[in-house]
Amino acid sequence: MDFQQRVQAAFEVGGLLARTAEQFEPRQGQVQMAMAVARAIEDGGALVVEASTGVGKTFSYLVPALLSGERVLLSTATKTLQDQLYGRDLPRLIDALGLPVSTALLKGRASYLCIHRMQQAPHLEGGRERSAAKVLARIESWSQSTQTGDLAELSGLDERSPVLPLVTSTRENCLGSVCPSFKACHVNHARREAMAADVVVINHHLFFADLAVRESGMAELLPSVRVVIFDEAHQLNETGLQFLGKDLGTAQVLDFVRDMLAAGLQMARGLVDWHGLSGRLERACRELRLVVGKAPSGTRLNWQGPTPQGLAPEAWASALADLWQACEACARDLDTVSELAPDFVRLRERALLFASKLEHFCAPGATEKVRWIEVAQQARLVESPLDIAQEVGSRMLGPEQQGRTWIFTSATLGDDEKLSWFTTPCGLQQAQVLRIGSPFDYSVQAALYIPADLPEPADPGHSDRVAALVADWALRLGGRTLVLTTTLKALNRIAQVLQERFEPSGSLDILVQGQGTRRELMERFRGGANERGCVLVASASFWEGIDVAGDALQLVVIDKLPFPPPSDPLAQARSRQIEAQGASAFNEYFLPEAAVALKQGAGRLIRRETDRGALVLCDTRLLGKGYGARLIRALPPMRRLQSPQQMDHWLDQLTTGGTTGAC
Repeated sequence: MDFQQRVQAAFEVGGLLARTAEQFEPRQGQVQMAMAVARAIEDGGALVVEASTGVGKTFSYLVPALLSGERVLLSTATKTLQDQLYGRDLPRLIDALGLPVSTALLKGRASYLCIHRMQQAPHLEGGRERSAAKVLARIESWSQSTQTGDLAELSGLDERSPVLPLVTSTRENCLGSVCPSFKACHVNHARREAMAADVVVINHHLFFADLAVRESGMAELLPSVRVVIFDEAHQLNETGLQFLGKDLGTAQVLDFVRDMLAAGLQMARGLVDWHGLSGRLERACRELRLVVGKAPSGTRLNWQGPTPQGLAPEAWASALADLWQACEACARDLDTVSELAPDFVRLRERALLFASKLEHFCAPGATEKVRWIEVAQQARLVESPLDIAQEVGSRMLGPEQQGRTWIFTSATLGDDEKLSWFTTPCGLQQAQVLRIGSPFDYSVQAALYIPADLPEPADPGHSDRVAALVADWALRLGGRTLVLTTTLKALNRIAQVLQERFEPSGSLDILVQGQGTRRELMERFRGGANERGCVLVASASFWEGIDVAGDALQLVVIDKLPFPPPSDPLAQARSRQIEAQGASAFNEYFLPEAAVALKQGAGRLIRRETDRGALVLCDTRLLGKGYGARLIRALPPMRRLQSPQQMDHWLDQLTTGGTTGAC
């Protein structure tokens, strides 16, 4: 059999997968995608596949990739899927197909323990605190036995722990080959394994970080790989933008201050006024943050002219210049001790990098890029291109890449046949496009309800009304409810109303994003089907990547249509670009963005053939605006519930487990 015949045979009834993979059932859409991937591997070029929930896209690209005999690079959007591919899916398939294939897992630096920094951590500010010392002791104990240095092995370690930056490295602070722990370095060990493996699992952040700077790693690996597959490809453009522009945050500078002071006092005490030098830089850094002022976390201040929106021009220019000069002063003084230890060489390079970025931000921005200040506890200066199309065209699809295969796949890539929401910003207009619908029977398994009597989304009482409806429905279902909001303000208000209603009685457990790690919240929510019922109120990252099968989730409520914030600098810049071309920014940008986000949110509801549930969209614009029909068409073909009575009847069917006949 030739290659394509072997791929086809693997999916047949009684084939290799049916005989060896647990609970495998052939699916027409899965085979269709697998054959398209096989043809793309043979012919080269780019293939874009939207494979809806339930298709089984992981097997669809893994089987032909493994049977091809080619070296393969698999990139995902999240470390969670990375671990799943490497630890579960790949070993299972390799065994099923009986192939002598070696695999490797490669993550970014922040995922691995840095032995040198762990040894320095007790001398750093923050590392001497009692709570940090306990965590450091636990990490040091684990470091004696780990083979990979992957911090994901350390159960119970909070991914938000302030200790993690003390024991991991970045591109800026890594000492490279002069590090005293270089031979034992976990990052280098992972890279060596990747260079020797047939299949390497990475993530989008690592791919673009390396593509942007051409540091050893992917830059060495990519030329030897002919097949590159991006899963969760819908995040590719936004991930790429993080690495193809420039950015500098006050937190980065304060981390540098901490590292410089610790190294100076430990290895060059008395040779430089380390306290004075670090104090000057810290004051300049904090002064810049004060000039930016207070704003809700996540706010982006537009920066079209010389001064960001709402800031005093003279104060801003002075603070930026002071920080620039303080960084240059650090570089000069570090140069005087650079021969004493490699730490000082790297610190000087970091100071010069910061000074270079600040010099760039002091100059006017390029017209084809957009700038903003991102405000949280820190202030982050950002300059970004509008999309990754140019970089994809020049670095990934250029003439020197001829013969290479690029596969891009996700459950949600657009709301039109050309998947232009994804292909246009990624420069993939010439790629082959394939859309595969879900095998689920949504008309039987799911219902869509849009309450007609709610106030407009801009009404101050909207969140309270949504919370009241959620409370009634969740009580009937015994929890099993996920509420997705478009803003943190709505999240906090809906959560507050629900907690005030249910916490006194304890009848339902109200889980709220931010009140626990994502993993903890999901574990508690999944357990709610067997214990006290749960309602999870969340936003942002919970709109996608949440897989809750079975009865633990039967109701998804979305508070408003997820349009991009019109005040967002990137949204404004993209709108100006579209309108300059004579098109409608609303139709060409805002509507497709909302449609894709809506599909992602709705996709949380039905995850298996046996799942049943209801999707509620609490936005009456779907009923009263002309664009409502387009957004509804973007959703899976669920049955429509037209009244509160029909909604009640559907919930009754869900709670009793009866047949969901006509409402």
